[in-house]
Amino acid sequence: MVTRRPPRHSPGGELPAGSQTTLLEIDRRLTPRDHTIALLLEDHTTLTTDQLTSVLFDAASTARHRLHLLRRIGFIDRFTRNYPGSNQPICWLPGLLSSRYVALTRDENPPTLKTLRERQDRVYSSRILDHTLATNAFFTALLADGRRRSEGGLLRWWSERQTAARFGRRINPDGHGVWSDGTQQTGFFLELDRGTEPLGRLVDKLASHRRLRAEAGPRYPLLFVLPSRAREQNLHRRLADRPEPTLVIASTCAESGYHVVGPFGPIWRLAGNGRHRVPLAELPSNHGQPGPLTPGPPLPDEHPLHLLKG
Repeated sequence: MVTRRPPRHSPGGELPAGSQTTLLEIDRRLTPRDHTIALLLEDHTTLTTDQLTSVLFDAASTARHRLHLLRRIGFIDRFTRNYPGSNQPICWLPGLLSSRYVALTRDENPPTLKTLRERQDRVYSSRILDHTLATNAFFTALLADGRRRSEGGLLRWWSERQTAARFGRRINPDGHGVWSDGTQQTGFFLELDRGTEPLGRLVDKLASHRRLRAEAGPRYPLLFVLPSRAREQNLHRRLADRPEPTLVIASTCAESGYHVVGPFGPIWRLAGNGRHRVPLAELPSNHGQPGPLTPGPPLPDEHPLHLLKG
């Protein structure tokens, strides 16, 4: 029989650096929701307080209290970039114990404290942190909406790294998801554009998706989220000059109501379909035939919140 002792705390209430506290010592304080937080942070690099609140909590105060408790017991960690005159969000990261939990559940070697600290510093110093947070905001908006539905929602959410691996390194979008409105499923690939690269670079990304389709990959729409309507119009002009008959391409932008309606709403403009906009669930999508490059419909344990589904 294992005797569980409470974790050893520093005078300030937080675990000291290099603490040898184990998962068994904090086991009684962890819930399936805490384990879900660990999985989400491990797979998607970092999430803000608001993002975690929207997908896992009913009240902001409850979320803040729980997240800070998890940090105090050494399960997860956080940072806030200090930019004068700018209100930056609190970003949550895997801690030593949450990373250990996820690694062991996946039969992987847990990271050392040194490795974890390097990973955390890399996220904090990342030039693409804003892009990462914006990408995660897209998916957490879908996940949060799914909580209000009796059926459907976001059934699968893969990060850039997971997507590249699952599709044989053929493509490298910002993420992949499968959305359901309760009656049908829409798989998709996401390209979130912040206007920091030439438009031609976006169009060039279509070649890898064309090759994936040629190798019997799924017929999932490629979604472009663009920073302005002008950039969206320019993209569609490029697509009109270089049609992609084997691909389904759709776009949206801030002026289309993306931040108000949400990514599931009637905000998507299909290439070659004029200016008409449709909901995410109405975009053409097909899982394709089972194969090495077709993951097929989502499995129950692929749901981002499967630990809470009973």
